[in-house]
Amino acid sequence: MCNKEEVIKNNSEILFIYDAKMTNPNGDPDDENKPRMDYDRSRNIVSDVRLKRYIRDYLLDYEENVDVFVRRMGNKVVDATNRLKQLISDNEKEICESDLLKKDLLKKNKDKLEPQVMNLGNHLDWLLGKLIDVRFFGATIPIKAKTGSGSSITFTGPIQFNWGYSLNKVFGVYESNAITSTFSGASENHSTMGKDYRVAYSILAFHGIVSAKRAIGTCLKIGDLELFDRSIINSILLEATTRSKTGQEPLLYIRVEYNNDNFFIGDLRKYVKLANNYNGEIPFYDLANSERSKAYLYATDTNGDPYSPSWYTLNLRSQYAISDAFKGTISIENITNQRYRTYSSGIAAPGTNFILGLGYRF
Repeated sequence: MCNKEEVIKNNSEILFIYDAKMTNPNGDPDDENKPRMDYDRSRNIVSDVRLKRYIRDYLLDYEENVDVFVRRMGNKVVDATNRLKQLISDNEKEICESDLLKKDLLKKNKDKLEPQVMNLGNHLDWLLGKLIDVRFFGATIPIKAKTGSGSSITFTGPIQFNWGYSLNKVFGVYESNAITSTFSGASENHSTMGKDYRVAYSILAFHGIVSAKRAIGTCLKIGDLELFDRSIINSILLEATTRSKTGQEPLLYIRVEYNNDNFFIGDLRKYVKLANNYNGEIPFYDLANSERSKAYLYATDTNGDPYSPSWYTLNLRSQYAISDAFKGTISIENITNQRYRTYSSGIAAPGTNFILGLGYRF
């Protein structure tokens, strides 16, 4: 049963950023499965459905004692009614231990018990307790409510996302006839070829909300929210593992929890700035005379002379005025983990850095 005292009481907002290198973050089935693009703004885009699919897959593959409503059964696609029948069958032993559940959800037919999906409306707390993705994201479930003539019940999920978009401009999509395979067929060498579409590099950002008022309707508890935090962070690395999806890594996850259920700041992506640092190559003939003798500090060109190679870094910066006096900042420097050395420095620059700051103005 759902204990309302355990349901979350405060709203939250989410900022989730990850990068994608030479991959297809979200194929568009209406456009040859090319990466989704907003060509007017030169932005790569990813649907919230794609992100939720990663989270559901992670929950099934890596978390114990959880189940989700939207899933395949035995690698087969099933409709919602058959999915509910399977849920009842999977929990038959537990249901039989409760006279009330057994009476409504199982019907004896000869030597076996058959699931009774339409009576699930009498046991919504039990249903929500079994399906973590419904508690997260909501769903429309084809069961009759206790009152009214409708044939389905809609749960509005407390956790919702906008579509994600790239913070950097993405120009064009790489196309390759790279998917090939060879099978026995009409001739000794019978092969097939397909097209492969990818983006070179994209830093994708999602904004989401957690509504405490909506949480009442799905019984989202504090423990559920902790599981969600863990799932979204791990899901990209552990589930984006197919040929077209590898090359994606999480960069930043922030969930800001407020102290009430009636406030949101709004899209957190507007507080994020993507910046880059770039130093061009300095050839041997442009080095200061004092530097030419320091060959140990520099790379060597084709003539064997020292020179300073070009380098760049991509950096994310965000700041928010907490009050008139306090300002919080967060930065990720050198997102792509470049190894570089600044001019006339004997120290190679560090990799990716995470910086948190709190400023106070007197």
